[in-house]
Amino acid sequence: MNQSSPQFAAALSTSESWQDAASEVTNAVLQQVSASADLAFLFVSHHFKEDFAEIVAEVHQAIQCDNLISCTGESIIGNSQEIENKPAISLWVAHLPDVQLSPMHLQFLQNMDGGSFDGWNPDLPEQWPEDSTLLMIGEPFSFPADAILARLNEDQPGVPVIGGMASGGHAPNENLIALGSQVYNHGAVAVHIAGAIRIHSLVSQGCRPIGKPLVITKCERNEIFELGGKPPLVQLQEIFDTLPVSDQKLVHQGLHVGRVIDEYRDQFEQGDFLIRNVVGIDEKKGAIVVADFMRPGQTVQFHIRDEKSADAELQELLGKLKQQSANPAAALIFTCNGRGTRLFSEPHHDATCVANSCGEIPAAGFFAMGELGPIGNKNFMHGFTASIALFESK
Repeated sequence: MNQSSPQFAAALSTSESWQDAASEVTNAVLQQVSASADLAFLFVSHHFKEDFAEIVAEVHQAIQCDNLISCTGESIIGNSQEIENKPAISLWVAHLPDVQLSPMHLQFLQNMDGGSFDGWNPDLPEQWPEDSTLLMIGEPFSFPADAILARLNEDQPGVPVIGGMASGGHAPNENLIALGSQVYNHGAVAVHIAGAIRIHSLVSQGCRPIGKPLVITKCERNEIFELGGKPPLVQLQEIFDTLPVSDQKLVHQGLHVGRVIDEYRDQFEQGDFLIRNVVGIDEKKGAIVVADFMRPGQTVQFHIRDEKSADAELQELLGKLKQQSANPAAALIFTCNGRGTRLFSEPHHDATCVANSCGEIPAAGFFAMGELGPIGNKNFMHGFTASIALFESK
């Protein structure tokens, strides 16, 4: 293989011995590439949390890649498999000639003004190239992903941020991340990528709209009092009465609100919305409480989620992405820990969809406690979502 061309490799091990698993994946990827690894991602199931530092050190030594980003995960993805709640290690490596990589460990520092982010790579230009990408994995209890995404949306507009929050632990210090051989239980590890590689982003939120779009006419923070001049519950009841029984059951199981990203469009379709959960209802006022701040004038639409909708949306988005990318070469998959067999009747759903659409390309990832990815030209934190980075040579 030409060493001046990008090369990718991925391997998965389900050995219950971390020593065997680490050796298996490193040997496998080194056999697949004929050049040095410039970038690598290592995903380690939470079963090996106590051994995480040793695993990272061994893999780092074996592949000799300082741009190694690692994390613990509840469940691990390797190629077309999703290993749920069992021991697993997945390793993904890339040889990327003519690509500029800027790794960093970011921390949130609280101060009198609220807080700031520290740890930016000093080699980064003040204005990032429009065709660059930031891949990021955060520790969910110490790193406010929403805040940094809001800042990057303002400071570096149009640059996608793709990734997820480490998972498996349910309290501070239980989820681990690493950059190179250095392990952290706080902050985020990230790499900015620019140059002779194209990274396509895909965010599948797994919902479909019901009813029609409505404009918020009265709200305060995350509580909506009026939609189209009526209480939201009145609007919802009118929609509910027109739905088939199967969809009515889905409304009872979980209701969501999609906020339109681009208000200048004449029509809105699935994928044009940022999905947020309805987390409360005030029956007295007919109001709903949403897991995000809202403002009057925004267009929203009620959504529901089920296996069929989630499958159809991911398939459709992958089809569109495949049309944009003639030669997909590799993928990183960050899917919600609420997906997998918690949502789909068959295992390996998201990983299999990628393989069926793009071929058996090297792929790796994990089930995250929150996924990062762009909707429209802005980056957001998501839940119940599959956020995918698809690599293509320029």
